[in-house]
Parts: sequence; structure tokens; C-alpha cells
Amino acid sequence: MSNIQQEIEEIVNRETRAWDTQDVELLMTIFHPDMVWPWPRTEFSHDPVDWVLELGRYDYERWRAGWQQLFDTHRLVHNKREIIKIKISREDDGAFAVVDIDTLWTATWLLTAERSTRRYRAFVKTESVGRCGFAAPWRKAFLLSVRLLML
Repeated sequence: MSNIQQEIEEIVNRETRAWDTQDVELLMTIFHPDMVWPWPRTEFSHDPVDWVLELGRYDYERWRAGWQQLFDTHRLVHNKREIIKIKISREDDGAFAVVDIDTLWTATWLLTAERSTRRYRAFVKTESVGRCGFAAPWRKAFLLSVRLLML
């Protein structure tokens, strides 16, 4: 396994740990400062034409507050993730991972289970831009919610 592949797997595993432990600070370490996160409008929005920008361009304080609110008002029932594919360019200057994600949250104030969503997410390597908190350029990942299939 290449070093690049190991670093991408580490990003995926770090995100999984952040969700599992509801650690908003750990979650914030995976986002690239130029990221924009498109999100499906509903669990049936397979076509990106229907997607929305719930959070806008990455803003540490706004995104942190939003994720903290989720963690404060919901309990994680399960968080199943499987890396389906990691593809690295011939030039070793770009890569992506396809991750199958099945996450179920329970709203603590409703005490009823919310829908479980399954989606694919791509982690894309970018060049170093001097962001603090990342030890290597590969950890500067765009996190794109790419809903290709609903399983």
C-alpha cells in the first residue's frame, strides 16, 4: 500500500472517529479551507442538480457551530463506513476515495430515529496551502458529498 493511500485512509478513519465520538474539533481537521459542501436536498436527491449548499464556503466558526449543534441534539445510533476505492493519479498529485457511508442519528428531543442515509463521499487530495493543523499536504482534503447511489 502506498503512503498516499495510507494518508487518505487516515482521513477517512479520522472522520469516522469524529462522528463516532461526536468530536467536533476532530471533525474540523478534515476540511480544506476552500471547501464548499454540496448536500442532497432529500434522501432521494440522487441528481446533483437537486443539491443545495447548506453551509456555504468553509468557515471554521460557522461549520463548527453547525456540527456542534448536531452533536448536542442527536445521538448516533450507527455509523458504518467502508472504503470502496482509492484512486491515485499517475503523477501522484491527485487522488480520491469512494466511501460507502450508512449513518443513523436519533434526535434526542424526539426520541425517534431519523432516516438513515447511505451515500458515497469522495476525498480529494489538493496541494499544500499552508493550513495549520495538517502534517502533510494529503491531509488537506476536499470532502465532497457525492451521492451516487442510495443502497
